[in-house]
Amino acid sequence: MDSMLNVVPRHVAIIMDGNNRWAKKRLLPGVAGHKAGVKSVRAVIEVCARAKVEVLTLFAFSSENWKRPATEVRALMELFISALQREVEELHRHGIRLRVIGDRTPLQPKLVKLIEAAEAYTRDNQEMQLVVAVNYGGQWDIAQASRMLAEKVAQGHITPAEVTEQTLAQHLCLSDLPAPDLCIRTSGEQRISNFMLWQLAYAEFYFSPLLWPDFREEAMQEALQAFARRERRFGCTSEQLKEQ
Repeated sequence: MDSMLNVVPRHVAIIMDGNNRWAKKRLLPGVAGHKAGVKSVRAVIEVCARAKVEVLTLFAFSSENWKRPATEVRALMELFISALQREVEELHRHGIRLRVIGDRTPLQPKLVKLIEAAEAYTRDNQEMQLVVAVNYGGQWDIAQASRMLAEKVAQGHITPAEVTEQTLAQHLCLSDLPAPDLCIRTSGEQRISNFMLWQLAYAEFYFSPLLWPDFREEAMQEALQAFARRERRFGCTSEQLKEQ
């Protein structure tokens, strides 16, 4: 089915939603849904790698998720740790580079060390980049970029007039990568929940009714096919696109 795609997004971003609801429907604790969701992560990575997607960004833990019950937050952090310990070698074997974005300040030192080690281990891989957003928020991303520019202005390195969309974008997370072409959200919700607010300005959105643990190979292929059917105009008309 992958070969039927005419247009492949360079960068896919996914808001993985519905783990808790999946668990509740089965009378299971919330962490069971998060564990089941790991299988969907593997499936999506495999489909994107086969389709030659360059970058896959997964929204794993938002800056707002700290408001969840402490037991769930602890379980999620332990899941991150075990996933890093278990999955990094497999990613490396398939030539996938791992990157983690977000504010690492409140994360456990053990988790931070594992993240740093995994990033260093996979840094030279070139088949695909897997980006995991942990303690990330789009507003935080824009604020930290603005703060860096403000410091440069204060130090006299640039003038206020040089603060433009282009210079701000250069200080955002993933500034060295193409912006997401496709943003997928599962579970039927239709909002971006503070995810990559700047970078998603011209992304195509795809909302799936499936809860994240049920979003597997076929669902990911359907999302890529839906993207391939979209006409991306970027402010132009359809006639202008045909002329180009």
